[in-house]
Parts: sequence; structure tokens; C-alpha cells
Amino acid sequence: MAKSVVVLLGTKKGAFILKSDESRRDWALRGPFCEAWPINHVVADPASGTVYAGGGNEWFGPAVWKSTDLGDTWSHSSDGLAYAAGEEPVKSVWSLAAGDGALYAGVQPAGLFRSDDGGATWSHVTGLSEHPTRKDWNPGGAGLILHTVVVDPDDGKRLWTGISAAGVFHTADGGATWEPRNQGTRCDYNPEGHKYPEFGQCVHSIVKAPGAADRLYQQNHCGMYASDDGGRSWRSIEAGLPSSFGFPAAAHPRDPDTVYLLPLNGDSVGRYVPDGKAAVWRSRDAGASWQDLRNGLPQQNAFFGVLRQAMATDTLDRAGVYFGTNGGELYVSADEGDSWSCAARHMPPIHSVETMVLGG
Repeated sequence: MAKSVVVLLGTKKGAFILKSDESRRDWALRGPFCEAWPINHVVADPASGTVYAGGGNEWFGPAVWKSTDLGDTWSHSSDGLAYAAGEEPVKSVWSLAAGDGALYAGVQPAGLFRSDDGGATWSHVTGLSEHPTRKDWNPGGAGLILHTVVVDPDDGKRLWTGISAAGVFHTADGGATWEPRNQGTRCDYNPEGHKYPEFGQCVHSIVKAPGAADRLYQQNHCGMYASDDGGRSWRSIEAGLPSSFGFPAAAHPRDPDTVYLLPLNGDSVGRYVPDGKAAVWRSRDAGASWQDLRNGLPQQNAFFGVLRQAMATDTLDRAGVYFGTNGGELYVSADEGDSWSCAARHMPPIHSVETMVLGG
């Protein structure tokens, strides 16, 4: 059976699905789905192929949409996606992750919810919200958001979360207890003597490297980092990059030493690709050195940004790399970043990009 590649997009105006064969040259686009709600993240459960889309806002409220037929039909639920009476209400779902038979949703204001019935009902993972540091968490530019959930594929009780601007938190017992894991990541906006706090860092994204139990990569508001001990300590890998600021990172599907990111020019000078020239940066030695990949990407008057969940890889050989812009373009590389083409234009601002390989 021939393989095909599915790209799942979350956008400001609903979810979209693109599909291609292994060549990844021609793409069929469908959508918008989810009644054009603001959708922050669309993922596929690798075990079942079910597609989930999380989103909402203060007007619509939070919800997770579900499709078991690759987008032909959808249902949605917000049953249980709420804090206790008297607490600040959940505004939207920002991130989703499936693993070990469960589905997780990170929300705004920052918190974590779990579903054990495929998104029909949800329960609050209270261990994180009851962490003693919670009262001192501060919002990032978009608010206090749990925007990243990473589930260890080899041990579903191990999770990492990224919270703006509280940092990385880890659990090894399925969410009952948590600890901050931010040692070595700095806060440039803190006063001298407080640049490396226990928590309070503005993490932008976290990705787990395949085949290495404790290798993580992190794009932070203040630098790019790698960890070889599950986030207990981090080392800077930003030397050689054009900027220490950016949002997305993506891991190679098989090589733990290969990682991709897309730096922006800085937090206060526009947040677009440096010099208006687009490039994805690739390291093949765990961040010791970097190569800029520009073939096929616009090299003048490119003033777009790429958001924290809008970059992904696929599992084909050679691996595909994808990123979506806040200007509504989806760029695709079928050769691990060596060359690029534009697969979709004139989309709503793209919030997230994920992939799924079918067949074979």
C-alpha cells in the first residue's frame, strides 16, 4: 500500500487538512473545519489515527473537536474543561498531546486537563495547578498559557509542560506531582543576580528527540537550549544562530542529534525572519553547529513570523519538514530542509502544523 502524508493545520479560522503522496509535491487542501472556530492546535493520535483540534476563545469558550474519518465529520466537547467555581474560567485550549491511551489539553489560564475517553469528558490535573510556585506564575505576552505538552512515548507517566511565563515543569507519576526543570535557562529581563531562577522563564517550545530517553530541545524567549537529562539541566546551543529569539522547534523523526528551528529577529523589533530573508536553521550535531537552509524560501521582503507550534517533521525517509506562517503560507521540504516549496497560500494565520503518515 502506498504511503501518503497528511498535514494538520490549526488556524485563526478553523482547522485545515492537506494530503499528498510520498513525493510531497502536490497537495489537496480541505477545510475550514470546526465551524471556523479559532483553533490553536490540531494533532493525530498515532495509535488510532483520530484527529483532535483544540481551540476556542473568550467568546466561543474552550473545546476539543474530534474526527475519526480524517475530517469528513466532527464532534466537539468541553465537558469538564473548567476550573472550580469561583476560579478564573478557562478561555481556550492551546495544546493537545496523545499518548498511553490518554489525551491531554493545555489551556489558558495555565493548567492541564486529561481525557481517558477520547475527548468526550475531561478532568483537571490538579497536581500542576496546586504546585507551590503557582501563585507566583506570571503571564507572557499572550497571557498565562500552558502551550506545550510532551508525553514520553516510552513511559506515558512522564510528561513535560511548557508554560509562558513560568517555565518547564515535569512529572514522572502521571501528573500527581511536578517539579520545575529550568536550570541553565536564563531570564534576560530579570535584574542582575536573578537571571537563572528556579521558575519564571518564558519557554516558547519544547520537543523531545527520538531514540534518546532524556534528550530535549527548547526554544526560549531568551535563547535556544538542549538537555540530556530530561530537563534537569539545560545548555545553551544558540552560538552560530542569527538570533537568540524565536518560537518553534522540530526534531528529526529518527536522529536525536538533528533539530530544526526558525529564528526571528528579536522580541522588540518586529518578530519576523532576520533581514526579511527566510531561513530554517538545522543542526546535525545537537546544536554544536548550525546551517541555514534557504533554497526555495523568499529572500527579500519576507516579514512573516512563525508561531510556537507551527513547525513539524514527518516520518518518511527522507524526512519532510514543514512550517506555517502568520501570513497564511505553508512551506514544505521533502528532503530534510535542503529545498523548499510553498504548498498553500492565502490561509488564515497558521497557529500549528502537525503531520501523520498513512499506509505502507
